[in-house]
Amino acid sequence: MIKLIASDVDGTLVSDGGGKLDKRIVDMIKAVHDKGIHFVVASGRQWVSIENVFEEVKDKIFYISDNGAYIGVNGRSLFINKMDDEISKKLILDIRKNKDLIAIVADESSYYIEENNEFLIDWIRGGYRGRIELVDDLTKVEDIIKISAYSENVYGKADDIIEKYSDKLLVNYAGEMWLDCTAKGVSKGNALKKLQEAFDIKENETMVFGDQANDVEMFKAAYYSFAVENAAPVAKKAARFMADSNENLGVLKILNYLL
Repeated sequence: MIKLIASDVDGTLVSDGGGKLDKRIVDMIKAVHDKGIHFVVASGRQWVSIENVFEEVKDKIFYISDNGAYIGVNGRSLFINKMDDEISKKLILDIRKNKDLIAIVADESSYYIEENNEFLIDWIRGGYRGRIELVDDLTKVEDIIKISAYSENVYGKADDIIEKYSDKLLVNYAGEMWLDCTAKGVSKGNALKKLQEAFDIKENETMVFGDQANDVEMFKAAYYSFAVENAAPVAKKAARFMADSNENLGVLKILNYLL
């Protein structure tokens, strides 16, 4: 019997960077909740974005945000995993040196950017429905939980970051535009395990959905792991099962079958 369902957002439930949830998915989350099944939104997004996108059902979900750095429920934080200050500052400086990348830093309450990129700021506030502030110096931000490197196509442009920091941080692609960095041991998968332990839920009672490298650790925490059809090859290889694409509401189809 399935007792917990976790799903990524971008590329899985909505288009990448989308801010509107299909009404049928909203109704499905309500139905899952009414069946006594825990529904978890697991995303690289900040919790503010998750709450805004899932406004109608925010009291019926748990959220794993910032790739596992933050676990919360209905406006209340449960677990927060901060990055090492010294490593964070060095990473920010290295991203700053790379002219192909833009650094965005997250703490518990907001995102921060030091480059006045109107497109990116408007996208995070509008498309992602999140919170972002312009600051003079990202190295002055305290209690950082995630650092991201943005580029229109980040693949190949952040190889130096990956090589230098993979042994110090968890470094994952979160789509074509984002490279996300969190503290070592922080992932969607480990965050999901905390919720499984809290509710005494086993792997074979857990179903998860995702599409990117940052979902792979989450796949390992569940027997019923689904990659959507449009997923990256690394996610398809790690998942045990396949679902239709996000555009064809693949997650909804599987959950309809489940219920």
